[in-house]
Amino acid sequence: MKTKISTKGQIVLPAEIREQDDIEAGQEFEIERIDRGEYRLTRRAPCNEGVVDWLLACPVKGFFVPIESESTDTL
Repeated sequence: MKTKISTKGQIVLPAEIREQDDIEAGQEFEIERIDRGEYRLTRRAPCNEGVVDWLLACPVKGFFVPIESESTDTL
């Protein structure tokens, strides 16, 4: 599959690849120079991926209650 570099130095990923891999605008990639004319493009994983789903799955407010425990201030 071919693509071109724009006058701004941007590389356009063809729509077929973007659709296959669920690539959306704003996602970040790492580019590594392997050798002259050979490069590796790797999508960076978002650091907070899944956090919203995790937060939405939390129990209702008031589920967690403080427990009595000894102080650790004197350790």
